[in-house]
Amino acid sequence: MRTTKGSARNRAKKRLFKKAKGYVGGRRRLLRTVKENLVRAGAYAFRDRRRRKRDFRRLWIIRLNAAARQRGLRYSELIAGLKKANIELDRRTLSEMAIADPEGFDAVVELVKQA
Repeated sequence: MRTTKGSARNRAKKRLFKKAKGYVGGRRRLLRTVKENLVRAGAYAFRDRRRRKRDFRRLWIIRLNAAARQRGLRYSELIAGLKKANIELDRRTLSEMAIADPEGFDAVVELVKQA
């Protein structure tokens, strides 16, 4: 007796369509289009997981530059001063500090200026 791939194929298709939930039109309804779009979506997701790290670092640097300039320093001077003063705070912590704890950031800037 001949066997068909019926239930296995349906399960496989169901899995793909489930992943394509929220896509518009044929991108959600047509098997071949769904497959293509899932491949592309996976590629974008992989790329952007790395990209996110760069984007956040850029944001922190922009914030630090703005905060440093309000206190009479440039970003590059701030970072150079941190290295000289042996202050091992990363850009993320410093940018959070500049927003949430301006007094603490002022204290860090004073140490940097002395160094």
